[in-house]
Amino acid sequence: MAQMNMLQAINQALVIAMEQDETALVFGEDVGHFGGVFRATSGLQEAFGKDRCFNTPLTEQGILGFANGLASNGFTPIAEIQFADYIFPAFDQIVNESAKFRYRSGNEFNVGGLTIRTPYGGGIAGGHYHSQSPEAYFTQTPGIKVVIPRDPYQAKGLLLASIRDDNPVLFMEPKRLYRASVGEVPEGDYTIELGKAEVVQTGSDITLLGWGAQMEIIQKAADMAKEQGISCEVVDLRTLSPWDVPTVAESVKKTGRLLVSHEAPLTGGFAGEIAARIQQECFLYLESPIARVCGMDTPYPLIHEKEYMADEYKIFEAIVASVNF
Repeated sequence: MAQMNMLQAINQALVIAMEQDETALVFGEDVGHFGGVFRATSGLQEAFGKDRCFNTPLTEQGILGFANGLASNGFTPIAEIQFADYIFPAFDQIVNESAKFRYRSGNEFNVGGLTIRTPYGGGIAGGHYHSQSPEAYFTQTPGIKVVIPRDPYQAKGLLLASIRDDNPVLFMEPKRLYRASVGEVPEGDYTIELGKAEVVQTGSDITLLGWGAQMEIIQKAADMAKEQGISCEVVDLRTLSPWDVPTVAESVKKTGRLLVSHEAPLTGGFAGEIAARIQQECFLYLESPIARVCGMDTPYPLIHEKEYMADEYKIFEAIVASVNF
């Protein structure tokens, strides 16, 4: 075990993947000798050469088109989109090509070796073009998995699992935690199963569900609630598509209440899908309406970032309201 931050854990996962798979290639804007804007790919070009870690032109659609071509020919492309906010020019390539490649060919061909890495989320004073959380756009697309880690240990294990999965995976990294989140991480090779939520803390009064950087905020709210005698069960979804309905439903049947929190806007956010499905699965067990504590239905504001974010105080207030309903 070693102490490392999330960037170091991601970098170590990439090194392991490239050492074990000679077809693994890392590419994107500035990922070569520069190591990417956040330095997540530092040292890869020196270690594996310019043929396996290289810069691309500034064209997200081209990055993903190139990645699809590589994956369809048996390579293991690990493509980086520098910010999730800039993934939209590649949206067509991802949802109409990457996700449908296997289906449209009748399983004759696939791009299952593709992994797309991208930093997402706010909390860094990045303004409206460097703070968005667009995960929900991709969860409606059959054929692609969506994975989001909450800490360095999860990041390394989930990224290695994503790279080795036989489906294309969108791996979204909470940029606010890149250097802020530090923890014990095995230096060797390990994976964490995709599609499985994790019960981070057991409780009896309410289930708190989230993913990524929001898990730290949720835990703070749970600690505040504990001081008021409220027992919170905390669940990290980890994989949004496909998401682990049984684990979440089992928790809600025990606690009778559910609160979902994410950074993305409320309307159309993935919390709405969770609420609808859990209402269907757990209707007779619910003691109060399912609560959603999310971002606002506005562009992500720079000067009002603190007001926009779903912080621990907003979550705590929603916990109390749910328990006292």
